[in-house]
Amino acid sequence: MATKKYIYNPQTLDYEEYTPSTRKRIGKVLLFILVAGIIGYGTVALIQNTIGSPKERMQAREIEYLKLQYDIANDRIDNINALLSEMQDRDDNIYRMIFEAEPIPSSVRKAGYGGTNRYEALGGYANSNMVTDITKKIDIVESQINVQSKSFDDVYNMAKNKALMLSCIPAIMPVKDVDIYRISSHYGYRTDPFYKVQKLHSGIDFAGPIGTHIYCTGDGVVEKVIKGNGGYGNNIIVNHGYGYKTRYAHINKAYVKEGQKVKRGEHIADMGNSGKSTAPHLHYEVIKNDKAINPVNFFFNDLTPEEYDKILELSERPSMTMD
Repeated sequence: MATKKYIYNPQTLDYEEYTPSTRKRIGKVLLFILVAGIIGYGTVALIQNTIGSPKERMQAREIEYLKLQYDIANDRIDNINALLSEMQDRDDNIYRMIFEAEPIPSSVRKAGYGGTNRYEALGGYANSNMVTDITKKIDIVESQINVQSKSFDDVYNMAKNKALMLSCIPAIMPVKDVDIYRISSHYGYRTDPFYKVQKLHSGIDFAGPIGTHIYCTGDGVVEKVIKGNGGYGNNIIVNHGYGYKTRYAHINKAYVKEGQKVKRGEHIADMGNSGKSTAPHLHYEVIKNDKAINPVNFFFNDLTPEEYDKILELSERPSMTMD
């Protein structure tokens, strides 16, 4: 119950009950509302500046959650990169090696993005760096996965053609029943019989009488049948595909013609003494990607492990070539 107020009235010389005017009542109400509003605003501002509004607190929690998810996504991308790197290493050094395929260059696997700025639209925001960084990582992984997927397609096709490839790769000696001790000269730096200097001998010399049969060492197509008086003399080049070719030089007679398909073990020529040669023999070369390599590594169908070790030992001994 409100307490009554009294004031002294000098005119009546008595105390009278005080009744404020309507204007004063309205003023008091407005003053109360003003003070209450100031206090309320200050309280709200204080709360917002210290602990934030419910909406801000919810947004802050969402930002922290998104940062956590960003870190998790980064870790997952790093794990994917590690797994992808292992797959690339196996692809280059195991799968492609099995099928005699060249490894994929690092410049192709790690190819980036050029041209216009792909990430310009991601700029201008508070967390643009985070978004741009993870987008770049995803783009790089996606590019590498595409390269690896194509490589596996290639390996799959090579696996399907493995039997054909094995029949084409040179795998036997071009002359039958050869005593490995009677191979006159091996691959490597040898003394030239004409100039008496050390030169790279790009093949193996098989000595024998004129007319000794020469056999194709792998399936293929006769690329060239050459007749000449110098150098290799009369010689045949067979293209086996898969980057392989073989040369049969200093022959006496050829039994094949250019463009003809030949099989491993097929009689294609007879041994002779044509061209730059000191005696009847066959100069035999294996060529991979236009570079002569050691033919002894392609006699595995004819040699036992012991014979292979022995022929490697003999190839290290100094000798003079027959051409």
